[in-house]
Amino acid sequence: MFDHPSFDRHERVLFAHDVTTGLRAIVAIHSSALGPAAGGSRFWHYPTNTDALTDALRLSRGMSYKNAMAGLPLGGGKSVVMMDPSRPKTPAMLEAFGRFVESLQGQYITAEDVGATVTDMEIVATQTSYVSGLPRTAVTADGNPSPKTALGCYLGIKAAVKFKLQKEELRGLTIAVQGLGGVGYELCKLLAADGAKLRVADVRDSVVQKAVAQFDAVSSMPDTILLERADVIAPCALGAVLDATTIPKLQTSIVAGAANNQLATAANGARLHAAGILYAPDYVINAGGIISVGREYLGGATVESINAEIHRIPERLTEIFTRSRTSNRPTSDIADEMARQLLAEAR
Repeated sequence: MFDHPSFDRHERVLFAHDVTTGLRAIVAIHSSALGPAAGGSRFWHYPTNTDALTDALRLSRGMSYKNAMAGLPLGGGKSVVMMDPSRPKTPAMLEAFGRFVESLQGQYITAEDVGATVTDMEIVATQTSYVSGLPRTAVTADGNPSPKTALGCYLGIKAAVKFKLQKEELRGLTIAVQGLGGVGYELCKLLAADGAKLRVADVRDSVVQKAVAQFDAVSSMPDTILLERADVIAPCALGAVLDATTIPKLQTSIVAGAANNQLATAANGARLHAAGILYAPDYVINAGGIISVGREYLGGATVESINAEIHRIPERLTEIFTRSRTSNRPTSDIADEMARQLLAEAR
């Protein structure tokens, strides 16, 4: 564990196994310097156990940085549930996961993420109170954080376009969105309403066709959409899509999407910078969801206060962009340093 390339002074890494339900889960707590670790639960089919551990370690560190940069009194944690293709997710499995979270006695607060729904979290919440993103805790709607994540990403794209392209609006710009899940589809709604020309891709053809019809979008393939010519590319599916192979093939000025861990390794931030591509650090631009569920969990939030916090995302990004330009250093390095400084001060 301590020699794992993604291990970054994590405080706790816990493994759970429930024979009866088939639950196999990992909770990684990266930092509790700012408060209890908060981060969603990812239910996914991982090729290997090592892949699952890598995801948990990287995602939990990202949550530490995300919560710190968002100004939340929450630490960083994440859970992954390793799904077996031959054994579907069941209420009993979700209940077992809830008992696992409860056993941590508030050190980790969970919510929905990739592969998990509000309904799933409602079942988890029958076994533990350390859950957010629920209808009963929500300030608005049903507690689903996806629209809030999409809002922050949309505002971040506008900030990046203003900084890089010197344009005040998105009308007429081509934006390629990879992944049309809860966040990606909501993002497309906002972009289309602003007059952007959309290219869209998802592994589900029915969702792609729906987006094509609703947004007058052009359909692309999931594996190649990020390599197509566009003013902005927005990765909104899984991470590690920007690496030494893909970056030289990019035909864009801006990378600004909602996916976590878009850089396969830290070195790829430098590659983007060297290529003259403005990168919006993912854990800064996609913080709208955690701002929403975090504030709802902590209590005292209103619709207005949550939206006000989400609307500060462009300010943080612009500060990062400006520091990057002034120092001629990658935006990813600047953001990491800012986040680490906040955590160090909290400690």
